[in-house]
Amino acid sequence: MPQPVVHFEISVTNLTQSNEFYGKLFDWNISQYPGMDYGMVSAANDKSIGGGISPIRPGDPLGITFYVQVDDLQAYLDKATKLGGKAIVPPTPIPGIGAFAMFADLDGNRVGLFKSN
Repeated sequence: MPQPVVHFEISVTNLTQSNEFYGKLFDWNISQYPGMDYGMVSAANDKSIGGGISPIRPGDPLGITFYVQVDDLQAYLDKATKLGGKAIVPPTPIPGIGAFAMFADLDGNRVGLFKSN
């Protein structure tokens, strides 16, 4: 069975301005994630996915990342590497939610993997 896209993330240089921009542009409901400098974008309905708006960290590129739900983060990182990609973030817990990992595809695009609790 194909693995579904479950989350998107937009990296930005100014979180406050970007939250306001996307909120007004698309009527998105964006809330501050507790304890983090991160805007959570609520899914509009049961046919859409939610996402996030995140300030870039030093050395990270600007861009948009999508996250694919998988049952084994390390197995998919290994598979991506075997197919020519590059693991860039190892499996990392998200307290109370699950865990994520990231790899770069053949062209350097960042792709996220997500596993829920």
